[in-house]
Formats: sequence, C-alpha cells, structure tokens
Amino acid sequence: MDVTVVEVAPRDGLQNEPEIVSTADKIRLIERSIAAGVRRIEAVSFVHPRRVPQMADAEAVLAGVPRMDGVSYAGLVFNERGLDRALAAGVHEINVVVVATDTFSLRNQGCTVADGIERWRALAARAADSGLVRTVTIAAAFGCPFEGEVAESTVLELVRRVAQDGPQEIALADTIGVGTPDRVRALVAATGAIAPDADVRCHFHNTRNTGYANAFAALEAGARVLDASTGGIGGCPFAPAATGNIATEDLLYTLDRMGYVTGIDLGRVIETGRWLGEVLAAPVPALLGRAGPFPPETK
Repeated sequence: MDVTVVEVAPRDGLQNEPEIVSTADKIRLIERSIAAGVRRIEAVSFVHPRRVPQMADAEAVLAGVPRMDGVSYAGLVFNERGLDRALAAGVHEINVVVVATDTFSLRNQGCTVADGIERWRALAARAADSGLVRTVTIAAAFGCPFEGEVAESTVLELVRRVAQDGPQEIALADTIGVGTPDRVRALVAATGAIAPDADVRCHFHNTRNTGYANAFAALEAGARVLDASTGGIGGCPFAPAATGNIATEDLLYTLDRMGYVTGIDLGRVIETGRWLGEVLAAPVPALLGRAGPFPPETK
C-alpha cells in the first residue's frame, strides 16, 4: 500500500530553530531529501520576516533548489501578499492554515477563525486559477495551547466549511502534540466522509510521545499522506512547548517494516538526520540515527 510522506523539515522543522540556518544549508537539506527519494517537500513559509526570521530567505531557497519532474515544492501562505510571493517564487503547492480556536488564530495569524476561513477561500480561488495544488490545514485540531480541548464537532464544522472551496487535501494538524489514536481515527474517518473528494493528510508532533501511534491510527482510518521532519526537529514559534515533528526516518522504519511503500531510502534519510545535527550543532531527536535500522545493514 502506498503512503506519501511530505518532508517538512525545511519549513516546520527549521522555523523554530533559534540560530538562523544558512540558505545554502537549507538548499542542501532539500537536495539530500530529493536524493533519498522524497518527492513532496514543504520548503518555505511566506510569512513576514519579523514574525519568523528563519523563513526570511524563502525566495532565495526556492531559487536555488533543483527543479525536476516529479518533485513538488510547497509553501505555507497566510495572506494575499504571501500568495503573490509564492507564485513569483514558483511553488507547485500552497498550504493555507485555518486555526481551530480564536485565541491561537489571533496569536498565530492575527485573525479570528472566521476571518481565517475567508482568507482561505480567497487564496484557494486564486491558487486554483494559477494551477497550484491546494492544501488547507486545520491547526490545533486535537487541542489548543490557550483554550485547551477542541471539540470534535468544532473541527468537523471547519472541515465542512473549508471543503466547499475545493482543496485537494485537508490536513489535520496536532500542532502541540496532544492527540491520541482514538481521536485521530475518529477525526480522520469523519473528515474523509465529509470531504470525499479531498485526500486526508495528517501532521503530528511527538511532544507527548504519541506522534507515531497517531500516524498509524491515521493510516488505519484512511489517511494516505503524512507529514514528517528529518531528524524530528520542529515546533511552532507561537505555541508554547510545541516540540518536534515526528521524525521522517523513525516513521519510515515502521512503514517499511509494515509493508507500506513510500519510495524513500531510509538509509539516506538517517544520514541526512545526522548531517542536520551537525548543521544545528545539537543532536536531533530522531532515534534511528542512534539505533540504526533492523536488520543491521551489512558493509
């Protein structure tokens, strides 16, 4: 069974790093991911540089990455200006975030949930006219750092509303890593039923060590697209204690052992995770770089 893994280390992985990573190293990270077989990469975010300084070089990154058939670059877009930049930079996909609670939405995007939906609608229409793939992500779908529990009914009403504008994907994001497999199964299955024309994508953080269990619960419930970050790095600058994404290499190990097909070379991703630790001057959270695959590779 095929599963698409979207590599998000260049964007969600790096955005919370305190030290600015060079444009050249961001491009190398993307090049290494492509060499490993990754074909969808969330490469940049088109946000104001003062809000997320790590993403200030979005245009330079996209100007330097390889352009080849089958490789798709996505950019996170928040507003019309961001979409202008994304189109000029030559992205293939946009990801627009609608946050599930007003408090987090105001802190993260400076707008209410209702305003976020209207922004998505306007951006989706323009992106469709430009031929871009469109993903809408419902952030804090499993819990909010400021308002606490988010009702399943709240999330599903957002799914109904954003689905009206023709996204190819609806992503459910556990932004602060509070989800559990039972909730994941319920939301993924219900999202698929509400929006059968959109693929269900999931974005998990491993903050409370539930990220991998949640990923496989999502697959069991019908999702076929998972976000992951090489090295397990990442977090949200606007969500307290939101630690790293599930690690691409750790996810791939289980996918491979269970017979899922991703087209990604685990060994190369492990090597990239180790390299990324050197770039960041700190060990990455992923475990495969320390434990290695099983059975052990023979030299």
